[in-house]
Amino acid sequence: MSRRGLTVRGLTVADKAGNLIVDRLNLRIAPGEVLALVGPSGAGKTTVLRAVLGALPFGLTLTAGRIEWHGAPVRAPRPWRRRTVGFLVQDPASALHPLLDARAAVREALPRSVRDGGAAERALAGVGLDPADIGRRRPHQLSGGQAQRVALARALAADPELLVLDEPTSALDPAALALALRLVRRRRGDGRSMTLIVSHDMRVVSELADHVVRLDPGQSRERNDIASRIPARPEAAGKPGRGGGPVLQAHGVTIAQPPGEAPLLTGVNLAIPAGEAVAVLGPSGSGKSTLLRVLAGLHPAEHGHATVLGEPLPWPVTERSPAALRALALVGQNPLDTLNPARTIGAALARPLRTLRGLSRRAARVETLQLLATAGLPAELAYRYPAALSGGQRQRVALARALAGGPAVLLADEITAALDARTAGLVLDLIDMLRRDTGLAVMAVTHDPAVAARADRVLRVEGGRLQPLLSHHDERRPSLDVL
Repeated sequence: MSRRGLTVRGLTVADKAGNLIVDRLNLRIAPGEVLALVGPSGAGKTTVLRAVLGALPFGLTLTAGRIEWHGAPVRAPRPWRRRTVGFLVQDPASALHPLLDARAAVREALPRSVRDGGAAERALAGVGLDPADIGRRRPHQLSGGQAQRVALARALAADPELLVLDEPTSALDPAALALALRLVRRRRGDGRSMTLIVSHDMRVVSELADHVVRLDPGQSRERNDIASRIPARPEAAGKPGRGGGPVLQAHGVTIAQPPGEAPLLTGVNLAIPAGEAVAVLGPSGSGKSTLLRVLAGLHPAEHGHATVLGEPLPWPVTERSPAALRALALVGQNPLDTLNPARTIGAALARPLRTLRGLSRRAARVETLQLLATAGLPAELAYRYPAALSGGQRQRVALARALAGGPAVLLADEITAALDARTAGLVLDLIDMLRRDTGLAVMAVTHDPAVAARADRVLRVEGGRLQPLLSHHDERRPSLDVL
């Protein structure tokens, strides 16, 4: 049998406490094949990718195993990666250098001999982006889907022999998803290219993969249920919205990206009462995430005004009162943006408990463990750093952190994108419980039909306007083709 391709023998990875994250895993990918790793959040899928590439984060160690490339052991992972691998990480925006525009980010991944021949522009166009527009934008000026496509263009630009993709379709609208699938499909059967992919989307897996390997959590002891205790929101009592009025209102809001240029969205009007869930749909780059960032005070509005809990809401977060800061919480599309890599998960959760709710150190430590349990995560994650967590675990930590202050409104950007179907369902159950028991209002940007199906109202960005697609009186539910 040919030994060409990638072979992984007995791969074993442990954390600092000796817990096995991956236990004696064997993989083989022959030229022209696509192999998919599937399994629940926390099963070690991303860890496998990083172990294969010799790029494990701090706190994880390869304790056993052998990586072979065309029959020879990989002894120098870094130069091998540079020559051979295109890698799309799970949080693409965090992998793009904040000071490089999209064109420069792609050009950086190319061999020096072809960097000046228009290859970067062709790579961007190949993933459906306009090089003249998107090419000059930096990561913070890109939507989640645009950042994902820039990162995919970067991974594909040099036509790598081995393409490694970690949740490559999580932030893509249907048109961009179809394009990404075509790009990967072209590599199959060419007798040269190999693709190793992690995905929670079984439609993607069934369409692309020649072989599927399922991972299950080993000794991570991650919970499979959502705790019933919910953080209190004492400041909500007696505020507007508890009796049916809106907790969040916006009138005539216009936003642009970058600021000062042609508007992405104009004339946005919103009124969200306590306990209501509103889903926002639309193509990548249409302004959905930017709208959430405007409401969260992280991006300037061009025009318009808003109120929260009946009080005026200044656009800059630095001008907001403590009550307004508590009232609105954002769970962004990229959890690494909100989690300090130098702080443990416990420290990340304790900070809003102390600053927004005024808890003592001791009380914050107790509540931190409560928040982890609420998000279905084990207590030992409090002592880990963000890089040592799976993407799904980071997403749930980000949700727990958003809930720490007891918000009146949760602004959720692709909150289920990094989660397997079971964990996504548990997280949505938790949010539904919070809506029912505490009156939490939710505004969720999503491409996930499961999120839209639970919403009371569905809005869609079309032609630069936010239009109603579905009311809570309508028995229909949006199908995949409108997401």
